[in-house]
Amino acid sequence: MEYGRRGFLTGLGVAAAAGVAAPALAQTTPDVEWRLTSSFNPSLDLIYGAGQTMAKALSDLTDGHFKLKLSPAGEIAPAGQALDAVSSGKADAAHTALDYAWSQDPSFIFATSTPFGMNARQHSAWLKEGGGGALIDELLVDHKALALPAGNTGGQMAGWYRKEVRSLQDLQGLKMRVGGFAGKVFQTLGASPVAMPRESVYNALQSGSLDMFDWLGPYDDEKFGQPIAKVAPNYYYPGWWKGGMQLHLVVARDKYDALPKSYQSALRAAAAIADAQMLARYDAANPAAVKRLVVGGASLRLFPQDVLEACYKTSSDLYDQLSAENPRFKKLADSFLSFRADQYLWWQVEEYSFDNFMIRQRHAKT
Repeated sequence: MEYGRRGFLTGLGVAAAAGVAAPALAQTTPDVEWRLTSSFNPSLDLIYGAGQTMAKALSDLTDGHFKLKLSPAGEIAPAGQALDAVSSGKADAAHTALDYAWSQDPSFIFATSTPFGMNARQHSAWLKEGGGGALIDELLVDHKALALPAGNTGGQMAGWYRKEVRSLQDLQGLKMRVGGFAGKVFQTLGASPVAMPRESVYNALQSGSLDMFDWLGPYDDEKFGQPIAKVAPNYYYPGWWKGGMQLHLVVARDKYDALPKSYQSALRAAAAIADAQMLARYDAANPAAVKRLVVGGASLRLFPQDVLEACYKTSSDLYDQLSAENPRFKKLADSFLSFRADQYLWWQVEEYSFDNFMIRQRHAKT
């Protein structure tokens, strides 16, 4: 009888606790919907898809209580103004490449990619464990925002060229559609970076009014819309100015701070899911795409050593120049370049030696 009484009382206690916990839980799970502007369009399905992945993961993690309403570039803000949209309150968050804000402050390149920087894994390590993420958030204070890593393309190619680049001299006068820091490097070496809308590129290459076009990597280049190899068959590598294009979920600071702690954690987890999945998708898609491009007429070309060395020196000189002019740039550059040096020390010991051996074995069997 005593046992039955205890069981009965225990059951009452559980029921009472459940009765109290249910409304308390409901109070901690408000319904939230944020406007998320993307700097990309659905035609870039893996990049735009990272935003979709993030939105689905966040909804799943919160049982549908916290949602991101994703809008493509141009609907809320143009691609290059996603950060400004968050700062001004037009959007609650943005999925973007922060180096699109290069003209506001060149320091933003360290968030996304830099000439002769690090590969995707190394860059991620700097952001998440090397202090880089805190420095990017510090940079975003003026914009009333914070940033969470949310996708990476991995290594990209160095673009399509109408003619071969056999030496440094061949860069002189080249009309190149490439911007940002890389455009500044090429300009310093005698090339002429030009701005041109995407829809004008093919005809410009065909007519000779454009000599080089930079897009992304094999998977996205293959889907560009026109067969670029027919008018600019020389497909160069390595993409030394983008060892990986790191994207971020940029969030309005006041909106983030107002979230319950569980929602903040869910948002970070959703961004991390998108971050890992996007890179995996590109790593899976690019090998087959580059094979198809070669079959379609692309000629893979390695940059000559003198070109790479000149670009490296020019990039290093620009780092020094900008560091002298901009204290925030210097703070980020010092951290980034120091981390890069240690990363390549380790890569030389293990990662590169293993990868190089495996590459040789692949060639030995073909």
